[in-house]
Amino acid sequence: MSERGPQLDAFLARCGLAAAVRAPIPGDASFRRYLRVADGAGRYIVMDAPPPVEDVRPFLRVARHLRALGLSAPLIHAADEDRGFLLLEDLGDATFTRVLAAGGAEAPLYDLALDALIALQTHPDATRIDVPAQDAAMLADDGAALFVDWYLPEVTGRATSPDLRAAYLALWHDALTPALALPPTLALRDFHVDNLMVLDGRRGAARCGLLDFQDAAIGSPAYDLISLLEDARRDVSPAVVAAMRARHRAALAHLPGDELARACAVLAAARHARIAGLWIRLWRRDGKPGYLAFLPRTWRLLEAALRHPALDALRVWFDRHAPAELRRVAREGER
Repeated sequence: MSERGPQLDAFLARCGLAAAVRAPIPGDASFRRYLRVADGAGRYIVMDAPPPVEDVRPFLRVARHLRALGLSAPLIHAADEDRGFLLLEDLGDATFTRVLAAGGAEAPLYDLALDALIALQTHPDATRIDVPAQDAAMLADDGAALFVDWYLPEVTGRATSPDLRAAYLALWHDALTPALALPPTLALRDFHVDNLMVLDGRRGAARCGLLDFQDAAIGSPAYDLISLLEDARRDVSPAVVAAMRARHRAALAHLPGDELARACAVLAAARHARIAGLWIRLWRRDGKPGYLAFLPRTWRLLEAALRHPALDALRVWFDRHAPAELRRVAREGER
């Protein structure tokens, strides 16, 4: 990464910001880093996404699409796609996470998030974008597989056998295929309080700033709802969860309610299984142990989702191969 400094200098010089003041912004779980740059003309955000481990092109594509739909993704001021630099609109510091930490009321923020989600999912052009399909393979083989590839070996002390891994993934495919039968929409896939912002001066759904959507896919209308309400990073009050589910259900009243409920449960379980493995991978591979603090909540959410009848076979698998004592390892590990 040593060459990134001169490349960043050259990018900012091309943007007319060679003399701008730079300040780092705390990063996320990826290899991207962010800087706030400011000069007399204004403030901007620089995304530094080093190839080949990162690619700015999906972010560019989705950001422009969301803005065309009337939603508040950052404006792209300049881009160097080959070197992985973007100059973005600075949407400020009022992430939902910061507003909540400062004592902001929870319900209005989640209402605002639902405004944006419903505006996206009911827009007739939402799926008119070239992004991957969120199918069973993406959710199982590239998602829930992290549980058997990272979490299970960590707590058992041995690699998962190929046969056990194959049986686990087969169960996910069986559960996910019918759960993905609902008409698709654009799923941003990281729709939660860390990636949502309050934008004063804007109206309606546009008051909700959107970040970190480069992994968007054409997928289930349930996915971003459960990403928001079943958040591994924070407990959402039951009253807010119930109210938001009701709002979402009313807005998508053309969808069968039982199918939407099944999709919510199955996709939530797949997401939580993936995230349990992800926290271990971030620790062991990437040297980021702080995410381990979220494992106890991740397990509570996973266990709750597994109670749905559509997940009976997977619940049996987890009870056999990841019994209570292996879950307690995570709960006792709130380091």
